[in-house]
Amino acid sequence: MSELEEAWALALAKAEAHARAAGRTDISEYLALRSSNDLIRKTASKWLLGMFATAAGEANRAGASINISTEDGHRFKVGNASMVGSRLSLGSGVRMLLVEVGWPRLPRDGFIRGGGLAIGHLKHLGIKSANEELRLVLRSNGTPSWIAQKKHGAPLEPQEFHEAIVRNHIAILLADSRK
Repeated sequence: MSELEEAWALALAKAEAHARAAGRTDISEYLALRSSNDLIRKTASKWLLGMFATAAGEANRAGASINISTEDGHRFKVGNASMVGSRLSLGSGVRMLLVEVGWPRLPRDGFIRGGGLAIGHLKHLGIKSANEELRLVLRSNGTPSWIAQKKHGAPLEPQEFHEAIVRNHIAILLADSRK
């Protein structure tokens, strides 16, 4: 967690305590919900990026040569909204897989249309049919789940994101580009 994130979390906690002490339960409940959602977003984002980095590392140990880089504070568009988060870049030869994850941070960033706590993109540069959009949702039991959906080509029923999908995206990245 960066110093700014720590300062932000501390400021939210102080604001929540102040609102609770002033009897403003509506504000304190909102701030508690926001803190809870931010923790879910950060944890789920770290898990998602970690799954891809781990799979790329395993492929490298098996003989692949995937270049791995990360960028925090990454901004990307979803419709008219701006998402702020992280990007993991996986490159192999001329192929590249970008894993973006984020959510609107400020009111001017807009909101996630269609619901969800965060958005992720899996982008294969030059292979649009392999791209997917991910949406972080809370299941009915309150646990977070990434839901995958194709962005281009044949529509795909939304499906829960699992390790098999990560491995499939790594296989696409490593596929022989001469075919």
